[in-house]
Amino acid sequence: MVHPRMYSDDDPYLTELREVCLEFPEAAEVEAWGRPTFRAGKKMFAIFESGPGGEGYAVVFKPDPEVRLGLLDDPRIFVPKYHGPYGWLGLDLDADPVDWGEVEELMEMSYRQVALKRMLKALEAVA
Repeated sequence: MVHPRMYSDDDPYLTELREVCLEFPEAAEVEAWGRPTFRAGKKMFAIFESGPGGEGYAVVFKPDPEVRLGLLDDPRIFVPKYHGPYGWLGLDLDADPVDWGEVEELMEMSYRQVALKRMLKALEAVA
């Protein structure tokens, strides 16, 4: 089933999110469900989509299970409708001015959850 495109390339935050996500070794952007998704090889680590309540903008990511509950204490963090039951969280990008350093940390944590060993080794070599 082909999904209609649910975003525009000039949406706020998307350019910056692309820069962050595509810095990781072997990361790629793939449109799925009408949204930009970011993948480490074939596995997804981030989705650009609407915020809580279906409005605004958010990035959905896969946190380390050990820090997931702590992240939920942040009012900008929410459990996304479709991916939440699988442990994913969302960051409401409209809630406060975006700290791109923080976004980079969250995206790296998510990337590390799905990346292959060779990708992680390449990431460590860059650091």
